[in-house]
Amino acid sequence: MDETPVAVYRPEGGQNIKGLFSTQTVEKVGTGTTQRKTISKMYWYCQQTDAAMVDVQPLNKNMVPAGTVTKVPLEDFLAKYNAEPEMYTKTVYPKMQELTQTVQRAEEQRQRGALYSAQFEYESALSVDEENVRANFGLGLTYMERGDSVKAKDMLERIVGLDAAFAPEHKHLFNEFGISLRKSRMIDQAVEYYTRALTMTETDENLHYNVARAYFDKGDTAKCREHLARAKEINPLHEEVDKFLTFLDTKK
Repeated sequence: MDETPVAVYRPEGGQNIKGLFSTQTVEKVGTGTTQRKTISKMYWYCQQTDAAMVDVQPLNKNMVPAGTVTKVPLEDFLAKYNAEPEMYTKTVYPKMQELTQTVQRAEEQRQRGALYSAQFEYESALSVDEENVRANFGLGLTYMERGDSVKAKDMLERIVGLDAAFAPEHKHLFNEFGISLRKSRMIDQAVEYYTRALTMTETDENLHYNVARAYFDKGDTAKCREHLARAKEINPLHEEVDKFLTFLDTKK
């Protein structure tokens, strides 16, 4: 995580927007002489991604960014969003750091094989942000490594519902998760998972290769060849695809 708590924006100076901002909504309550105005305030973690757009993500009840990221045109952003540097520095940023550190501890515990400790840390992270991608993947992997297929299936259902899980920056996580599903002999679940992943990243040759392996394990050679052909189309020099195709030819 960037160690700079907040960036002061000045578009003409070329400095990108990053930090906590708020918007206000004025609503009328009641009728006639009893009518009054109420002002509701919402907080957003915001980061400029290019010269024209700003990513905005709402804070959850635990005051960390969570949920859907929306792109807002820079002109609209500057007109409607107000910087909240003090609240970010004192409250939100420390909570974001704490969440990141919790997930890091969980990952370290899992890598060491301390699976129950890893589970505790992942669950602690998810109690703060139930949509945290790293924590969801990590907890699912932890359950698979423990051989708990029932809970692993529950995590699979949660993960396939998270669009953010299949974003490019999490590519290594969703590849590892899919491979673990297949190695755990959760073949139908692996196919379901890869199918969901392909709706988000259709042009990933390694994803097509992995789903081909899952279909092979399932006994569906036609689907296996279909995805190998797609992987080959995307990357004609994919050596593992060539080896797999040669292997399938020897099985005829």
